[in-house]
Order: sequence, then structure tokens, then C-alpha cells
Amino acid sequence: MTKSRRLKVGVTIFLRKGQQSLWENGIFQNCFFMVMLLNKSPLVERAFLVNGGEGDPAEAGDFLAMAPASVIDMQGAMAELDVIIELSAQLNPDWGAAFRAKGGAIVGMRVANDYVIDIERMVFNQPHGMLVSGTPYNVIWTLPAFEKTCASYYGSAFRAPVVVMQHLWSPVLIERSIASHRPTAPFAYSPGRKRWRLAVLEPNICSVKTAHLALLLCDVAHRQDSGVIDYLRVFNAMALKENAIFVQFARSLDLVKQGIATFEPRFPIYDLMNEQADAIVAHSWENEQNYIYYEALHGGYPLIHNSHFLGDCGYFYSGFDCQDGALALRQAFADHDRNLDGYRRRARAFLETLDPESDRNVGDYTRALASLVDAG
Repeated sequence: MTKSRRLKVGVTIFLRKGQQSLWENGIFQNCFFMVMLLNKSPLVERAFLVNGGEGDPAEAGDFLAMAPASVIDMQGAMAELDVIIELSAQLNPDWGAAFRAKGGAIVGMRVANDYVIDIERMVFNQPHGMLVSGTPYNVIWTLPAFEKTCASYYGSAFRAPVVVMQHLWSPVLIERSIASHRPTAPFAYSPGRKRWRLAVLEPNICSVKTAHLALLLCDVAHRQDSGVIDYLRVFNAMALKENAIFVQFARSLDLVKQGIATFEPRFPIYDLMNEQADAIVAHSWENEQNYIYYEALHGGYPLIHNSHFLGDCGYFYSGFDCQDGALALRQAFADHDRNLDGYRRRARAFLETLDPESDRNVGDYTRALASLVDAG
């Protein structure tokens, strides 16, 4: 196939009824970045977004305004595509079997810690997410952050080979959103504040990314030095406020007792930074490649984190160590303004490695596609 013609490749996206936002979760950005890369691949004739939901693209509002490809439905995908990458919308197993039978290839692209997500849903009887469905994948692609916890799970459960691929990110989406929603507000750290306004932005919907340890390390830092934190805002926290056990935990913290910490809804990061926050305190558990990190680094904002995948960017603390996290926060506060140029330079160099349109990343994904279709 690779010698005779170029490929038509689709990436699944879930459109629900009515309007939706690109910033509701990271999976939609994953879809866009994947298509951006496919558009640059010499092996790809044309790339598409494939609507696997019940929504009408015409009703999606500005959600698709920045889409790097046109949207087709599942019927069109069956007729047009050589390869489909299941990313946002999950494929129907019967559709997948028919697609394979006609000579198509199916990639399952996994960009979350599905082992933990799936186990939590099974143990706690929650609605299923990406559980084993029976779709006949040719291969599973996943990210370095999930190789440890998920690679063997994927290979065993889906009975398909697993390949670890580069995470992709570009500033193009956040810059376009800023230009259309906040054209006069630069997305860039402003030095000089006497105390920092902190933000915790974990989604709090699965145990791999929650606010609990970030809150605790901020509280430890505040106990050690009350001159660092102006206030702390915990976003994506409305459900937490209704949880009596969490409320008890929060009320044990000095930041809460003293009225310095508040709990807020979800907002896009570009609506928060500068207006409400100067720095981000993050914590994850086997989920260390996140767009929030990249967006913070892009804006030069102090990022206090426990990710091993950011090189020398941000201010690293170890694992679940609140004392080390408090030290990282205090060191960031002491050093960031005077070392801002170097911080931005390191961030730019790192973020370039994620560029979906870079020769290296386009080449790696092109070779993975070629290997897939040649094997088929």
C-alpha cells in the first residue's frame, strides 16, 4: 500500500448535540494535533476528523472553528479511509470488524491512564469509559507517561501490539483562543508581585489528577513562610465542595481556616493566568504529560510539578512528598523573577520537541503508519 498510493487517514472525535468547547478536556486538542501532524506526513494524501458522536458539526459552534481538517461521519469514513485512529470517539466493534474486512487498519490511540480509569469504573460501578469493547485493533499507540501502567494492560486486553509514541502539543490552539476571546490580555507571566496568587487546575475526576496533594504542599509552604501566598484558588472543584469527607480535609488546612484558599468552577487557563493567578501548583500520579503543563511553560508561568517528563523545566518535587513540594514552591517564589529569561528559554527548547509539525515527529509517526499498513 505504501508504495502504490498515499493514505487517507481519519481521527475519531466525539461531537455531542449542541455547542461544546475545545477546552472541556484535553482529548479534543489531542485530535487536532494528530491531524496537524498527519497533514504534514508524506504518506498521507488527506486527513479527516471522523464524528463518532450524535452531534451535528454545523451546531458545534466555535469548537470546530480551529479544526485542521474537515469532518466526515462514520459512513463516509467506511467509504473513504485506509486507516482510522480511534482517539476521542470509541469505535463500534461491528463497524471496526467491517472496516478491517475491507482492508482498513485501526489504531487505538490511548492518551490517558486507562488502566486506572477502567479499574475505578469497574470497582466503583461507574459508567464505562474505554473498557475492552472487542474492536479489532491492528495496533495500540500510547504515550511514554502510560508505558509503565498501561502498556501491558493494553497489549493483553486488546490482543494487539503496543507502540509508545511522542506526545504532541503546539501553542497554536491556545494562541488562537486568546486572540479571539482575550485579544488585549497577553498570556505571559508578569514579574514583580510581592506574594503569589496560586492556582491548582487538576480535573478531580479520577485519582491520577486531583487537587489533594497540591493543596497540602501549598499549606505546608504557607506554614513555613506566610509571605509567599496571597491566595490559592482550586479550580474544577465544585463537586469536591459537595463531598463531606473532602470538606473535612480542606477545613484542616491553615489556608482554608484563614480564608486564603477558595474552590472554584472550571475555566480555560487563558482566562485565569494574570487575571487570577501567577503560578500553577500541579500533582499527578502516573499521568505526567499534561497540556496544562505545556501551556504554563509556554506563558513563562511558574509551574510547581512532580513530572519526570518535563526535563529541566518548571520546579520539580518528588512524587508525593509534600515537604519537597513546599520547598519547590518556595524556591520558585524566590528565584523565578530573576531567572525568568532562562526559564523561558528552557521552556521553548522543550516545547519544540512536542511540535506536531516538526520533521522528527512527522517522521516518527509516518514510519509507524508505514509499518502498520505494510504489516496489514
